[in-house]
Amino acid sequence: MLKHTLRRHLEQAFSEDELKRWFDPLGLAVTDAEKRLEVLFPHAFFATWFAQTVQDRFEESLSRYLGPGYVIGYLADGHLTAPGQRPALAPKSIDFPFGHQFSFDSFLANDKNYFPLASAREVAKAGQVTYNPFVVCGPSGSGKTHLLKAIANELSRRHGREAVSFGTVEDLNALFTAQPPDQVYRARENLLRFEALILDDLGLIKRYPDIQQELILVFDSFYDRKKQLIFASQDKLAGYDFLDPTLKSRLEWGLIVNLKQPDLDIRLRFIEQSCKQKKLGLDKEQMLSLAQRFQDFRYLQGILLKLSAFRELVNKDVSSEDFEHILAHTESGNHSALTPEVIIGVVAGEFKLDPKNLKSAKRHHKVVQARQVAMYLCRQLLGISYPALGRVFGGKDHSTVLYGVNKIQELQNVNRDTKNLIQTLKDKCLSLSRE
Repeated sequence: MLKHTLRRHLEQAFSEDELKRWFDPLGLAVTDAEKRLEVLFPHAFFATWFAQTVQDRFEESLSRYLGPGYVIGYLADGHLTAPGQRPALAPKSIDFPFGHQFSFDSFLANDKNYFPLASAREVAKAGQVTYNPFVVCGPSGSGKTHLLKAIANELSRRHGREAVSFGTVEDLNALFTAQPPDQVYRARENLLRFEALILDDLGLIKRYPDIQQELILVFDSFYDRKKQLIFASQDKLAGYDFLDPTLKSRLEWGLIVNLKQPDLDIRLRFIEQSCKQKKLGLDKEQMLSLAQRFQDFRYLQGILLKLSAFRELVNKDVSSEDFEHILAHTESGNHSALTPEVIIGVVAGEFKLDPKNLKSAKRHHKVVQARQVAMYLCRQLLGISYPALGRVFGGKDHSTVLYGVNKIQELQNVNRDTKNLIQTLKDKCLSLSRE
């Protein structure tokens, strides 16, 4: 029964021929009480081929199917290995705490971005820290955050979620400013609990010059203890004249890679992949038209969502006339119109509340729940820092925002209705932003 239902789930990501080739020969055994899945290979050679070819994609899809907390083990010949022998593949967690969509396999790249992708994979490997720090540079929409979250997911699966700190410069600043002046050291101690520090949007440090000295101290502590440091930046470090020379020098100690904007080939592959997942029956000419017209990945996602919503709501395939009509009423700019106000309006409408209530100090259960949902969506869809979110929601403290966002994340892990509600609201927000 498990294998049959899992196979149907995998049909969203794999073709029938692929499943016949590698999934059908597998044996599966799941222990719900221990949250463990055993995968039985017919022989050791099959295990080697599996690890090199489909393991990452399989585990990503499997994580979506089973939910959080599961560990996967691999065995050859249908038997446990003898004492002292290693299993066919090492058992590991299949959680994706930073998002299922952020994996190395789902990062679309051609030759011009092969080196950054290969370098990121190497950084995420277990074992000795080789490239430290690892710095990813690239313009907006080039995939920096995707790579960083893919690394964070892989490190978390190997070492545990508690081993990885992921945030922006704004989050780092909030951590330090939350401490009394004579106890700033506590923020450093908090960071040093992690095995990896991943910091996105390094350019934002221009707004917080005082944080640079703290970052230097944190950097030195991580580096001396051979713990991984990872950064992302929109521009090359050479152009950041606002960086403290000491910090800039330390950032240049490691490996710096540069991501290029996704070209037509990558955008077309992304569209084809999305159409397959969403079961959108666009022809090759329509896909090419989208790839040529929309260059920003985030904008492209919105267009595909709009086409998918049309098919589902109207309950028919998108005809040539429908396709042209939708594109004719869609701007081809590269910037999203999605704002906190749009998200707050959507959430308030769902909860049948006045949007003003979500920014107020009211503590009624329904208002608090709606406010936390709106905070979570603003964080997920817009990437707004916790301090900035606090200001959006009527001057709330950043710790209040952090609590609300974490609570909604945890509820999704244990409550399917909450998870479905969040997905529905997310789709509405993205759809409205493209109208």
